[in-house]
Amino acid sequence: MMQDECDSVAVPDAGQSQLCPLQAALAAPRSVESYDDFCRVALSLFRFIGAAYATGASDCWEAAYRFADEAPGIADSPLLVARAAALVRILRGGRPCELCFMPPSCRRLSRDEAELMRLLAVARRKQPGELESIVCRFVGSDKEDAATRAVNALAFC
Repeated sequence: MMQDECDSVAVPDAGQSQLCPLQAALAAPRSVESYDDFCRVALSLFRFIGAAYATGASDCWEAAYRFADEAPGIADSPLLVARAAALVRILRGGRPCELCFMPPSCRRLSRDEAELMRLLAVARRKQPGELESIVCRFVGSDKEDAATRAVNALAFC
């Protein structure tokens, strides 16, 4: 398996030899396919928003809104984009380094994206104590409350 500068893990091809159990366990949650439809929509929005911050291009924002408008099962797409953007903004302000996002069409997840998906999954299971401990490790204690509120708002949008 190859790793890139964002520390993402490649999705193994069918022709590759099998991974040891530990490697398989570590690689499994780093694939887009392991998440439900809502999380995949949120991931795409995170990626468009991340691209907007990285490039300053307004087209990325438009792509996020268009993607949310076209996603099935989304009742209020502008609110969903706003909540995803709020979470990204809070996380960007509470970390010593930039968040790493892969391109929107990529099947792999960066380490940051995997953590975001984990945050959403825990929030959607309504496990408040678990969510707070994960948020604290991801952003630090000074932004923990705002990030927890933003994750919960996004998870139930």
